[in-house]
Amino acid sequence: MPTPPPRAQVLIVEDEVEHADVMADALKKFGHVCTLVHDVPGALEELRHGSFDVIVTDLRMPASAGANTPTGPVGDGGADAGMKVLEAARQAQPTAETIMVTAHGDVPTARAAFKLGAYDFIEKPLDLEVFRALVNRAAETVLLRHAAKSPDGGLNDLVQHDGFEGIIAGSEAMRKIIDTVRAVGPSNLPVLVTGESGTGKELIAQAIHRNSLRKTKKFVAFNCAGQAESLLEDQLFGHVKGAFTGAERDREGVFAFADAGTLFLDEIGDMPMTMQAKLLRVLESGEVVRLGSNEAKHVDVRFVSATNKDLKQSVQQGRFREDLLFRIRGAEIHLPPLRERRDDIPRIVRHAVAKFAGSLGRPAPDVTDAAMMRLTAFGWPGNVRQLLNVVQNMVVMGSAGVAPDQAGTLDVRHIPEDIATPDEAGMADDDAGPAAGGTLAGSSLAALEKRAIRETLRLTAGNREHAARLLGIGERTLYRKLKEYGLR
Repeated sequence: MPTPPPRAQVLIVEDEVEHADVMADALKKFGHVCTLVHDVPGALEELRHGSFDVIVTDLRMPASAGANTPTGPVGDGGADAGMKVLEAARQAQPTAETIMVTAHGDVPTARAAFKLGAYDFIEKPLDLEVFRALVNRAAETVLLRHAAKSPDGGLNDLVQHDGFEGIIAGSEAMRKIIDTVRAVGPSNLPVLVTGESGTGKELIAQAIHRNSLRKTKKFVAFNCAGQAESLLEDQLFGHVKGAFTGAERDREGVFAFADAGTLFLDEIGDMPMTMQAKLLRVLESGEVVRLGSNEAKHVDVRFVSATNKDLKQSVQQGRFREDLLFRIRGAEIHLPPLRERRDDIPRIVRHAVAKFAGSLGRPAPDVTDAAMMRLTAFGWPGNVRQLLNVVQNMVVMGSAGVAPDQAGTLDVRHIPEDIATPDEAGMADDDAGPAAGGTLAGSSLAALEKRAIRETLRLTAGNREHAARLLGIGERTLYRKLKEYGLR
């Protein structure tokens, strides 16, 4: 069974309204969300404020939509109208692909556009099957560009195969984190990773290690939480034989064990104050002294730490040393909670479903739009770790009564009862909803509403009933807004 194409945000720029409608209808079958505009100014406005995967633009358009004017190079239209859209798309939407729609006589110009960065061109009258295939191929190109594994550790999808795996980077916030990891990886700069529990802080630490010059050496992780002070010192620095009752042989600590590699200390904000002073001394001198010994041993480690606490506040409260904070925070990476990057949730779910089904020796089941909406709408206080546990439960319970060689389908009934409905979760009143990447400051309410509708339609594969339910409006209201905003 062929893999369905990725659902894309498509901007269609076509002065003939009926022709634009036909193109949009041809793409609805594959779940693409289409925004329709009928002149160059409208296209430029969408490119500035929207977010698109594929742009389809007519090469020639009159100066104003629907006008029966000559198609010379005038004002906002003319023979170069599509070229203007292409140029604006390259600047405002550099990751998108642009397809030119041409008349037969414009093929040489279309080829010139191809050399300037257009993905491809298609001649009128359109063969809708060819048109759909071309848009699908462009969408797949964009998806592969985002998801392609880089030679420096596969950071573009950040999939972890140990612990709680499936942290996938597709949102703008996570892509910025990837850029930071790439920047700090090759250096010896100490890195502090912050974020709520379950967001994947150790995964980021491992990514830093994999992108460092020490990637062939050890990566050693140690959790500082819940450790008695004496045991914590022994774990970090080690001991010699006879240092205390029961110390029957020498033992090296995690600093010595990670020598020449990367040491990751998780929950560093829970470390007792006296141990913070000892840690600071080791970080500054590069020397550890084992319990019961007077001899210092030099160690060379790349130091990465993590916490779910606000260390600045802990400093003010006298619970964390300010000089230690300065020492460990050569660079800081903050992982946003899952509720602030909801557009990553469908990616994570699909990856996790495939993995957990594979571990059972079964084909990956489909996830219905209703179930995906429920999962996307939930607040996930336990972040990715909680989401993966829920998906694993769904895969196991959903396999009951299904033949081992059958994929089956996961629906809302397979979601544990303690996962709230979309209305109960409220789509997080204080965040940006499904498309929580980028700043919203300065955007008009109409632009925000259009963005929310567009993203929700993509999530629901164009199902207006489901989209209206998720948006909290009636289906008639949604239909009116679709016409108002030129959405399909």
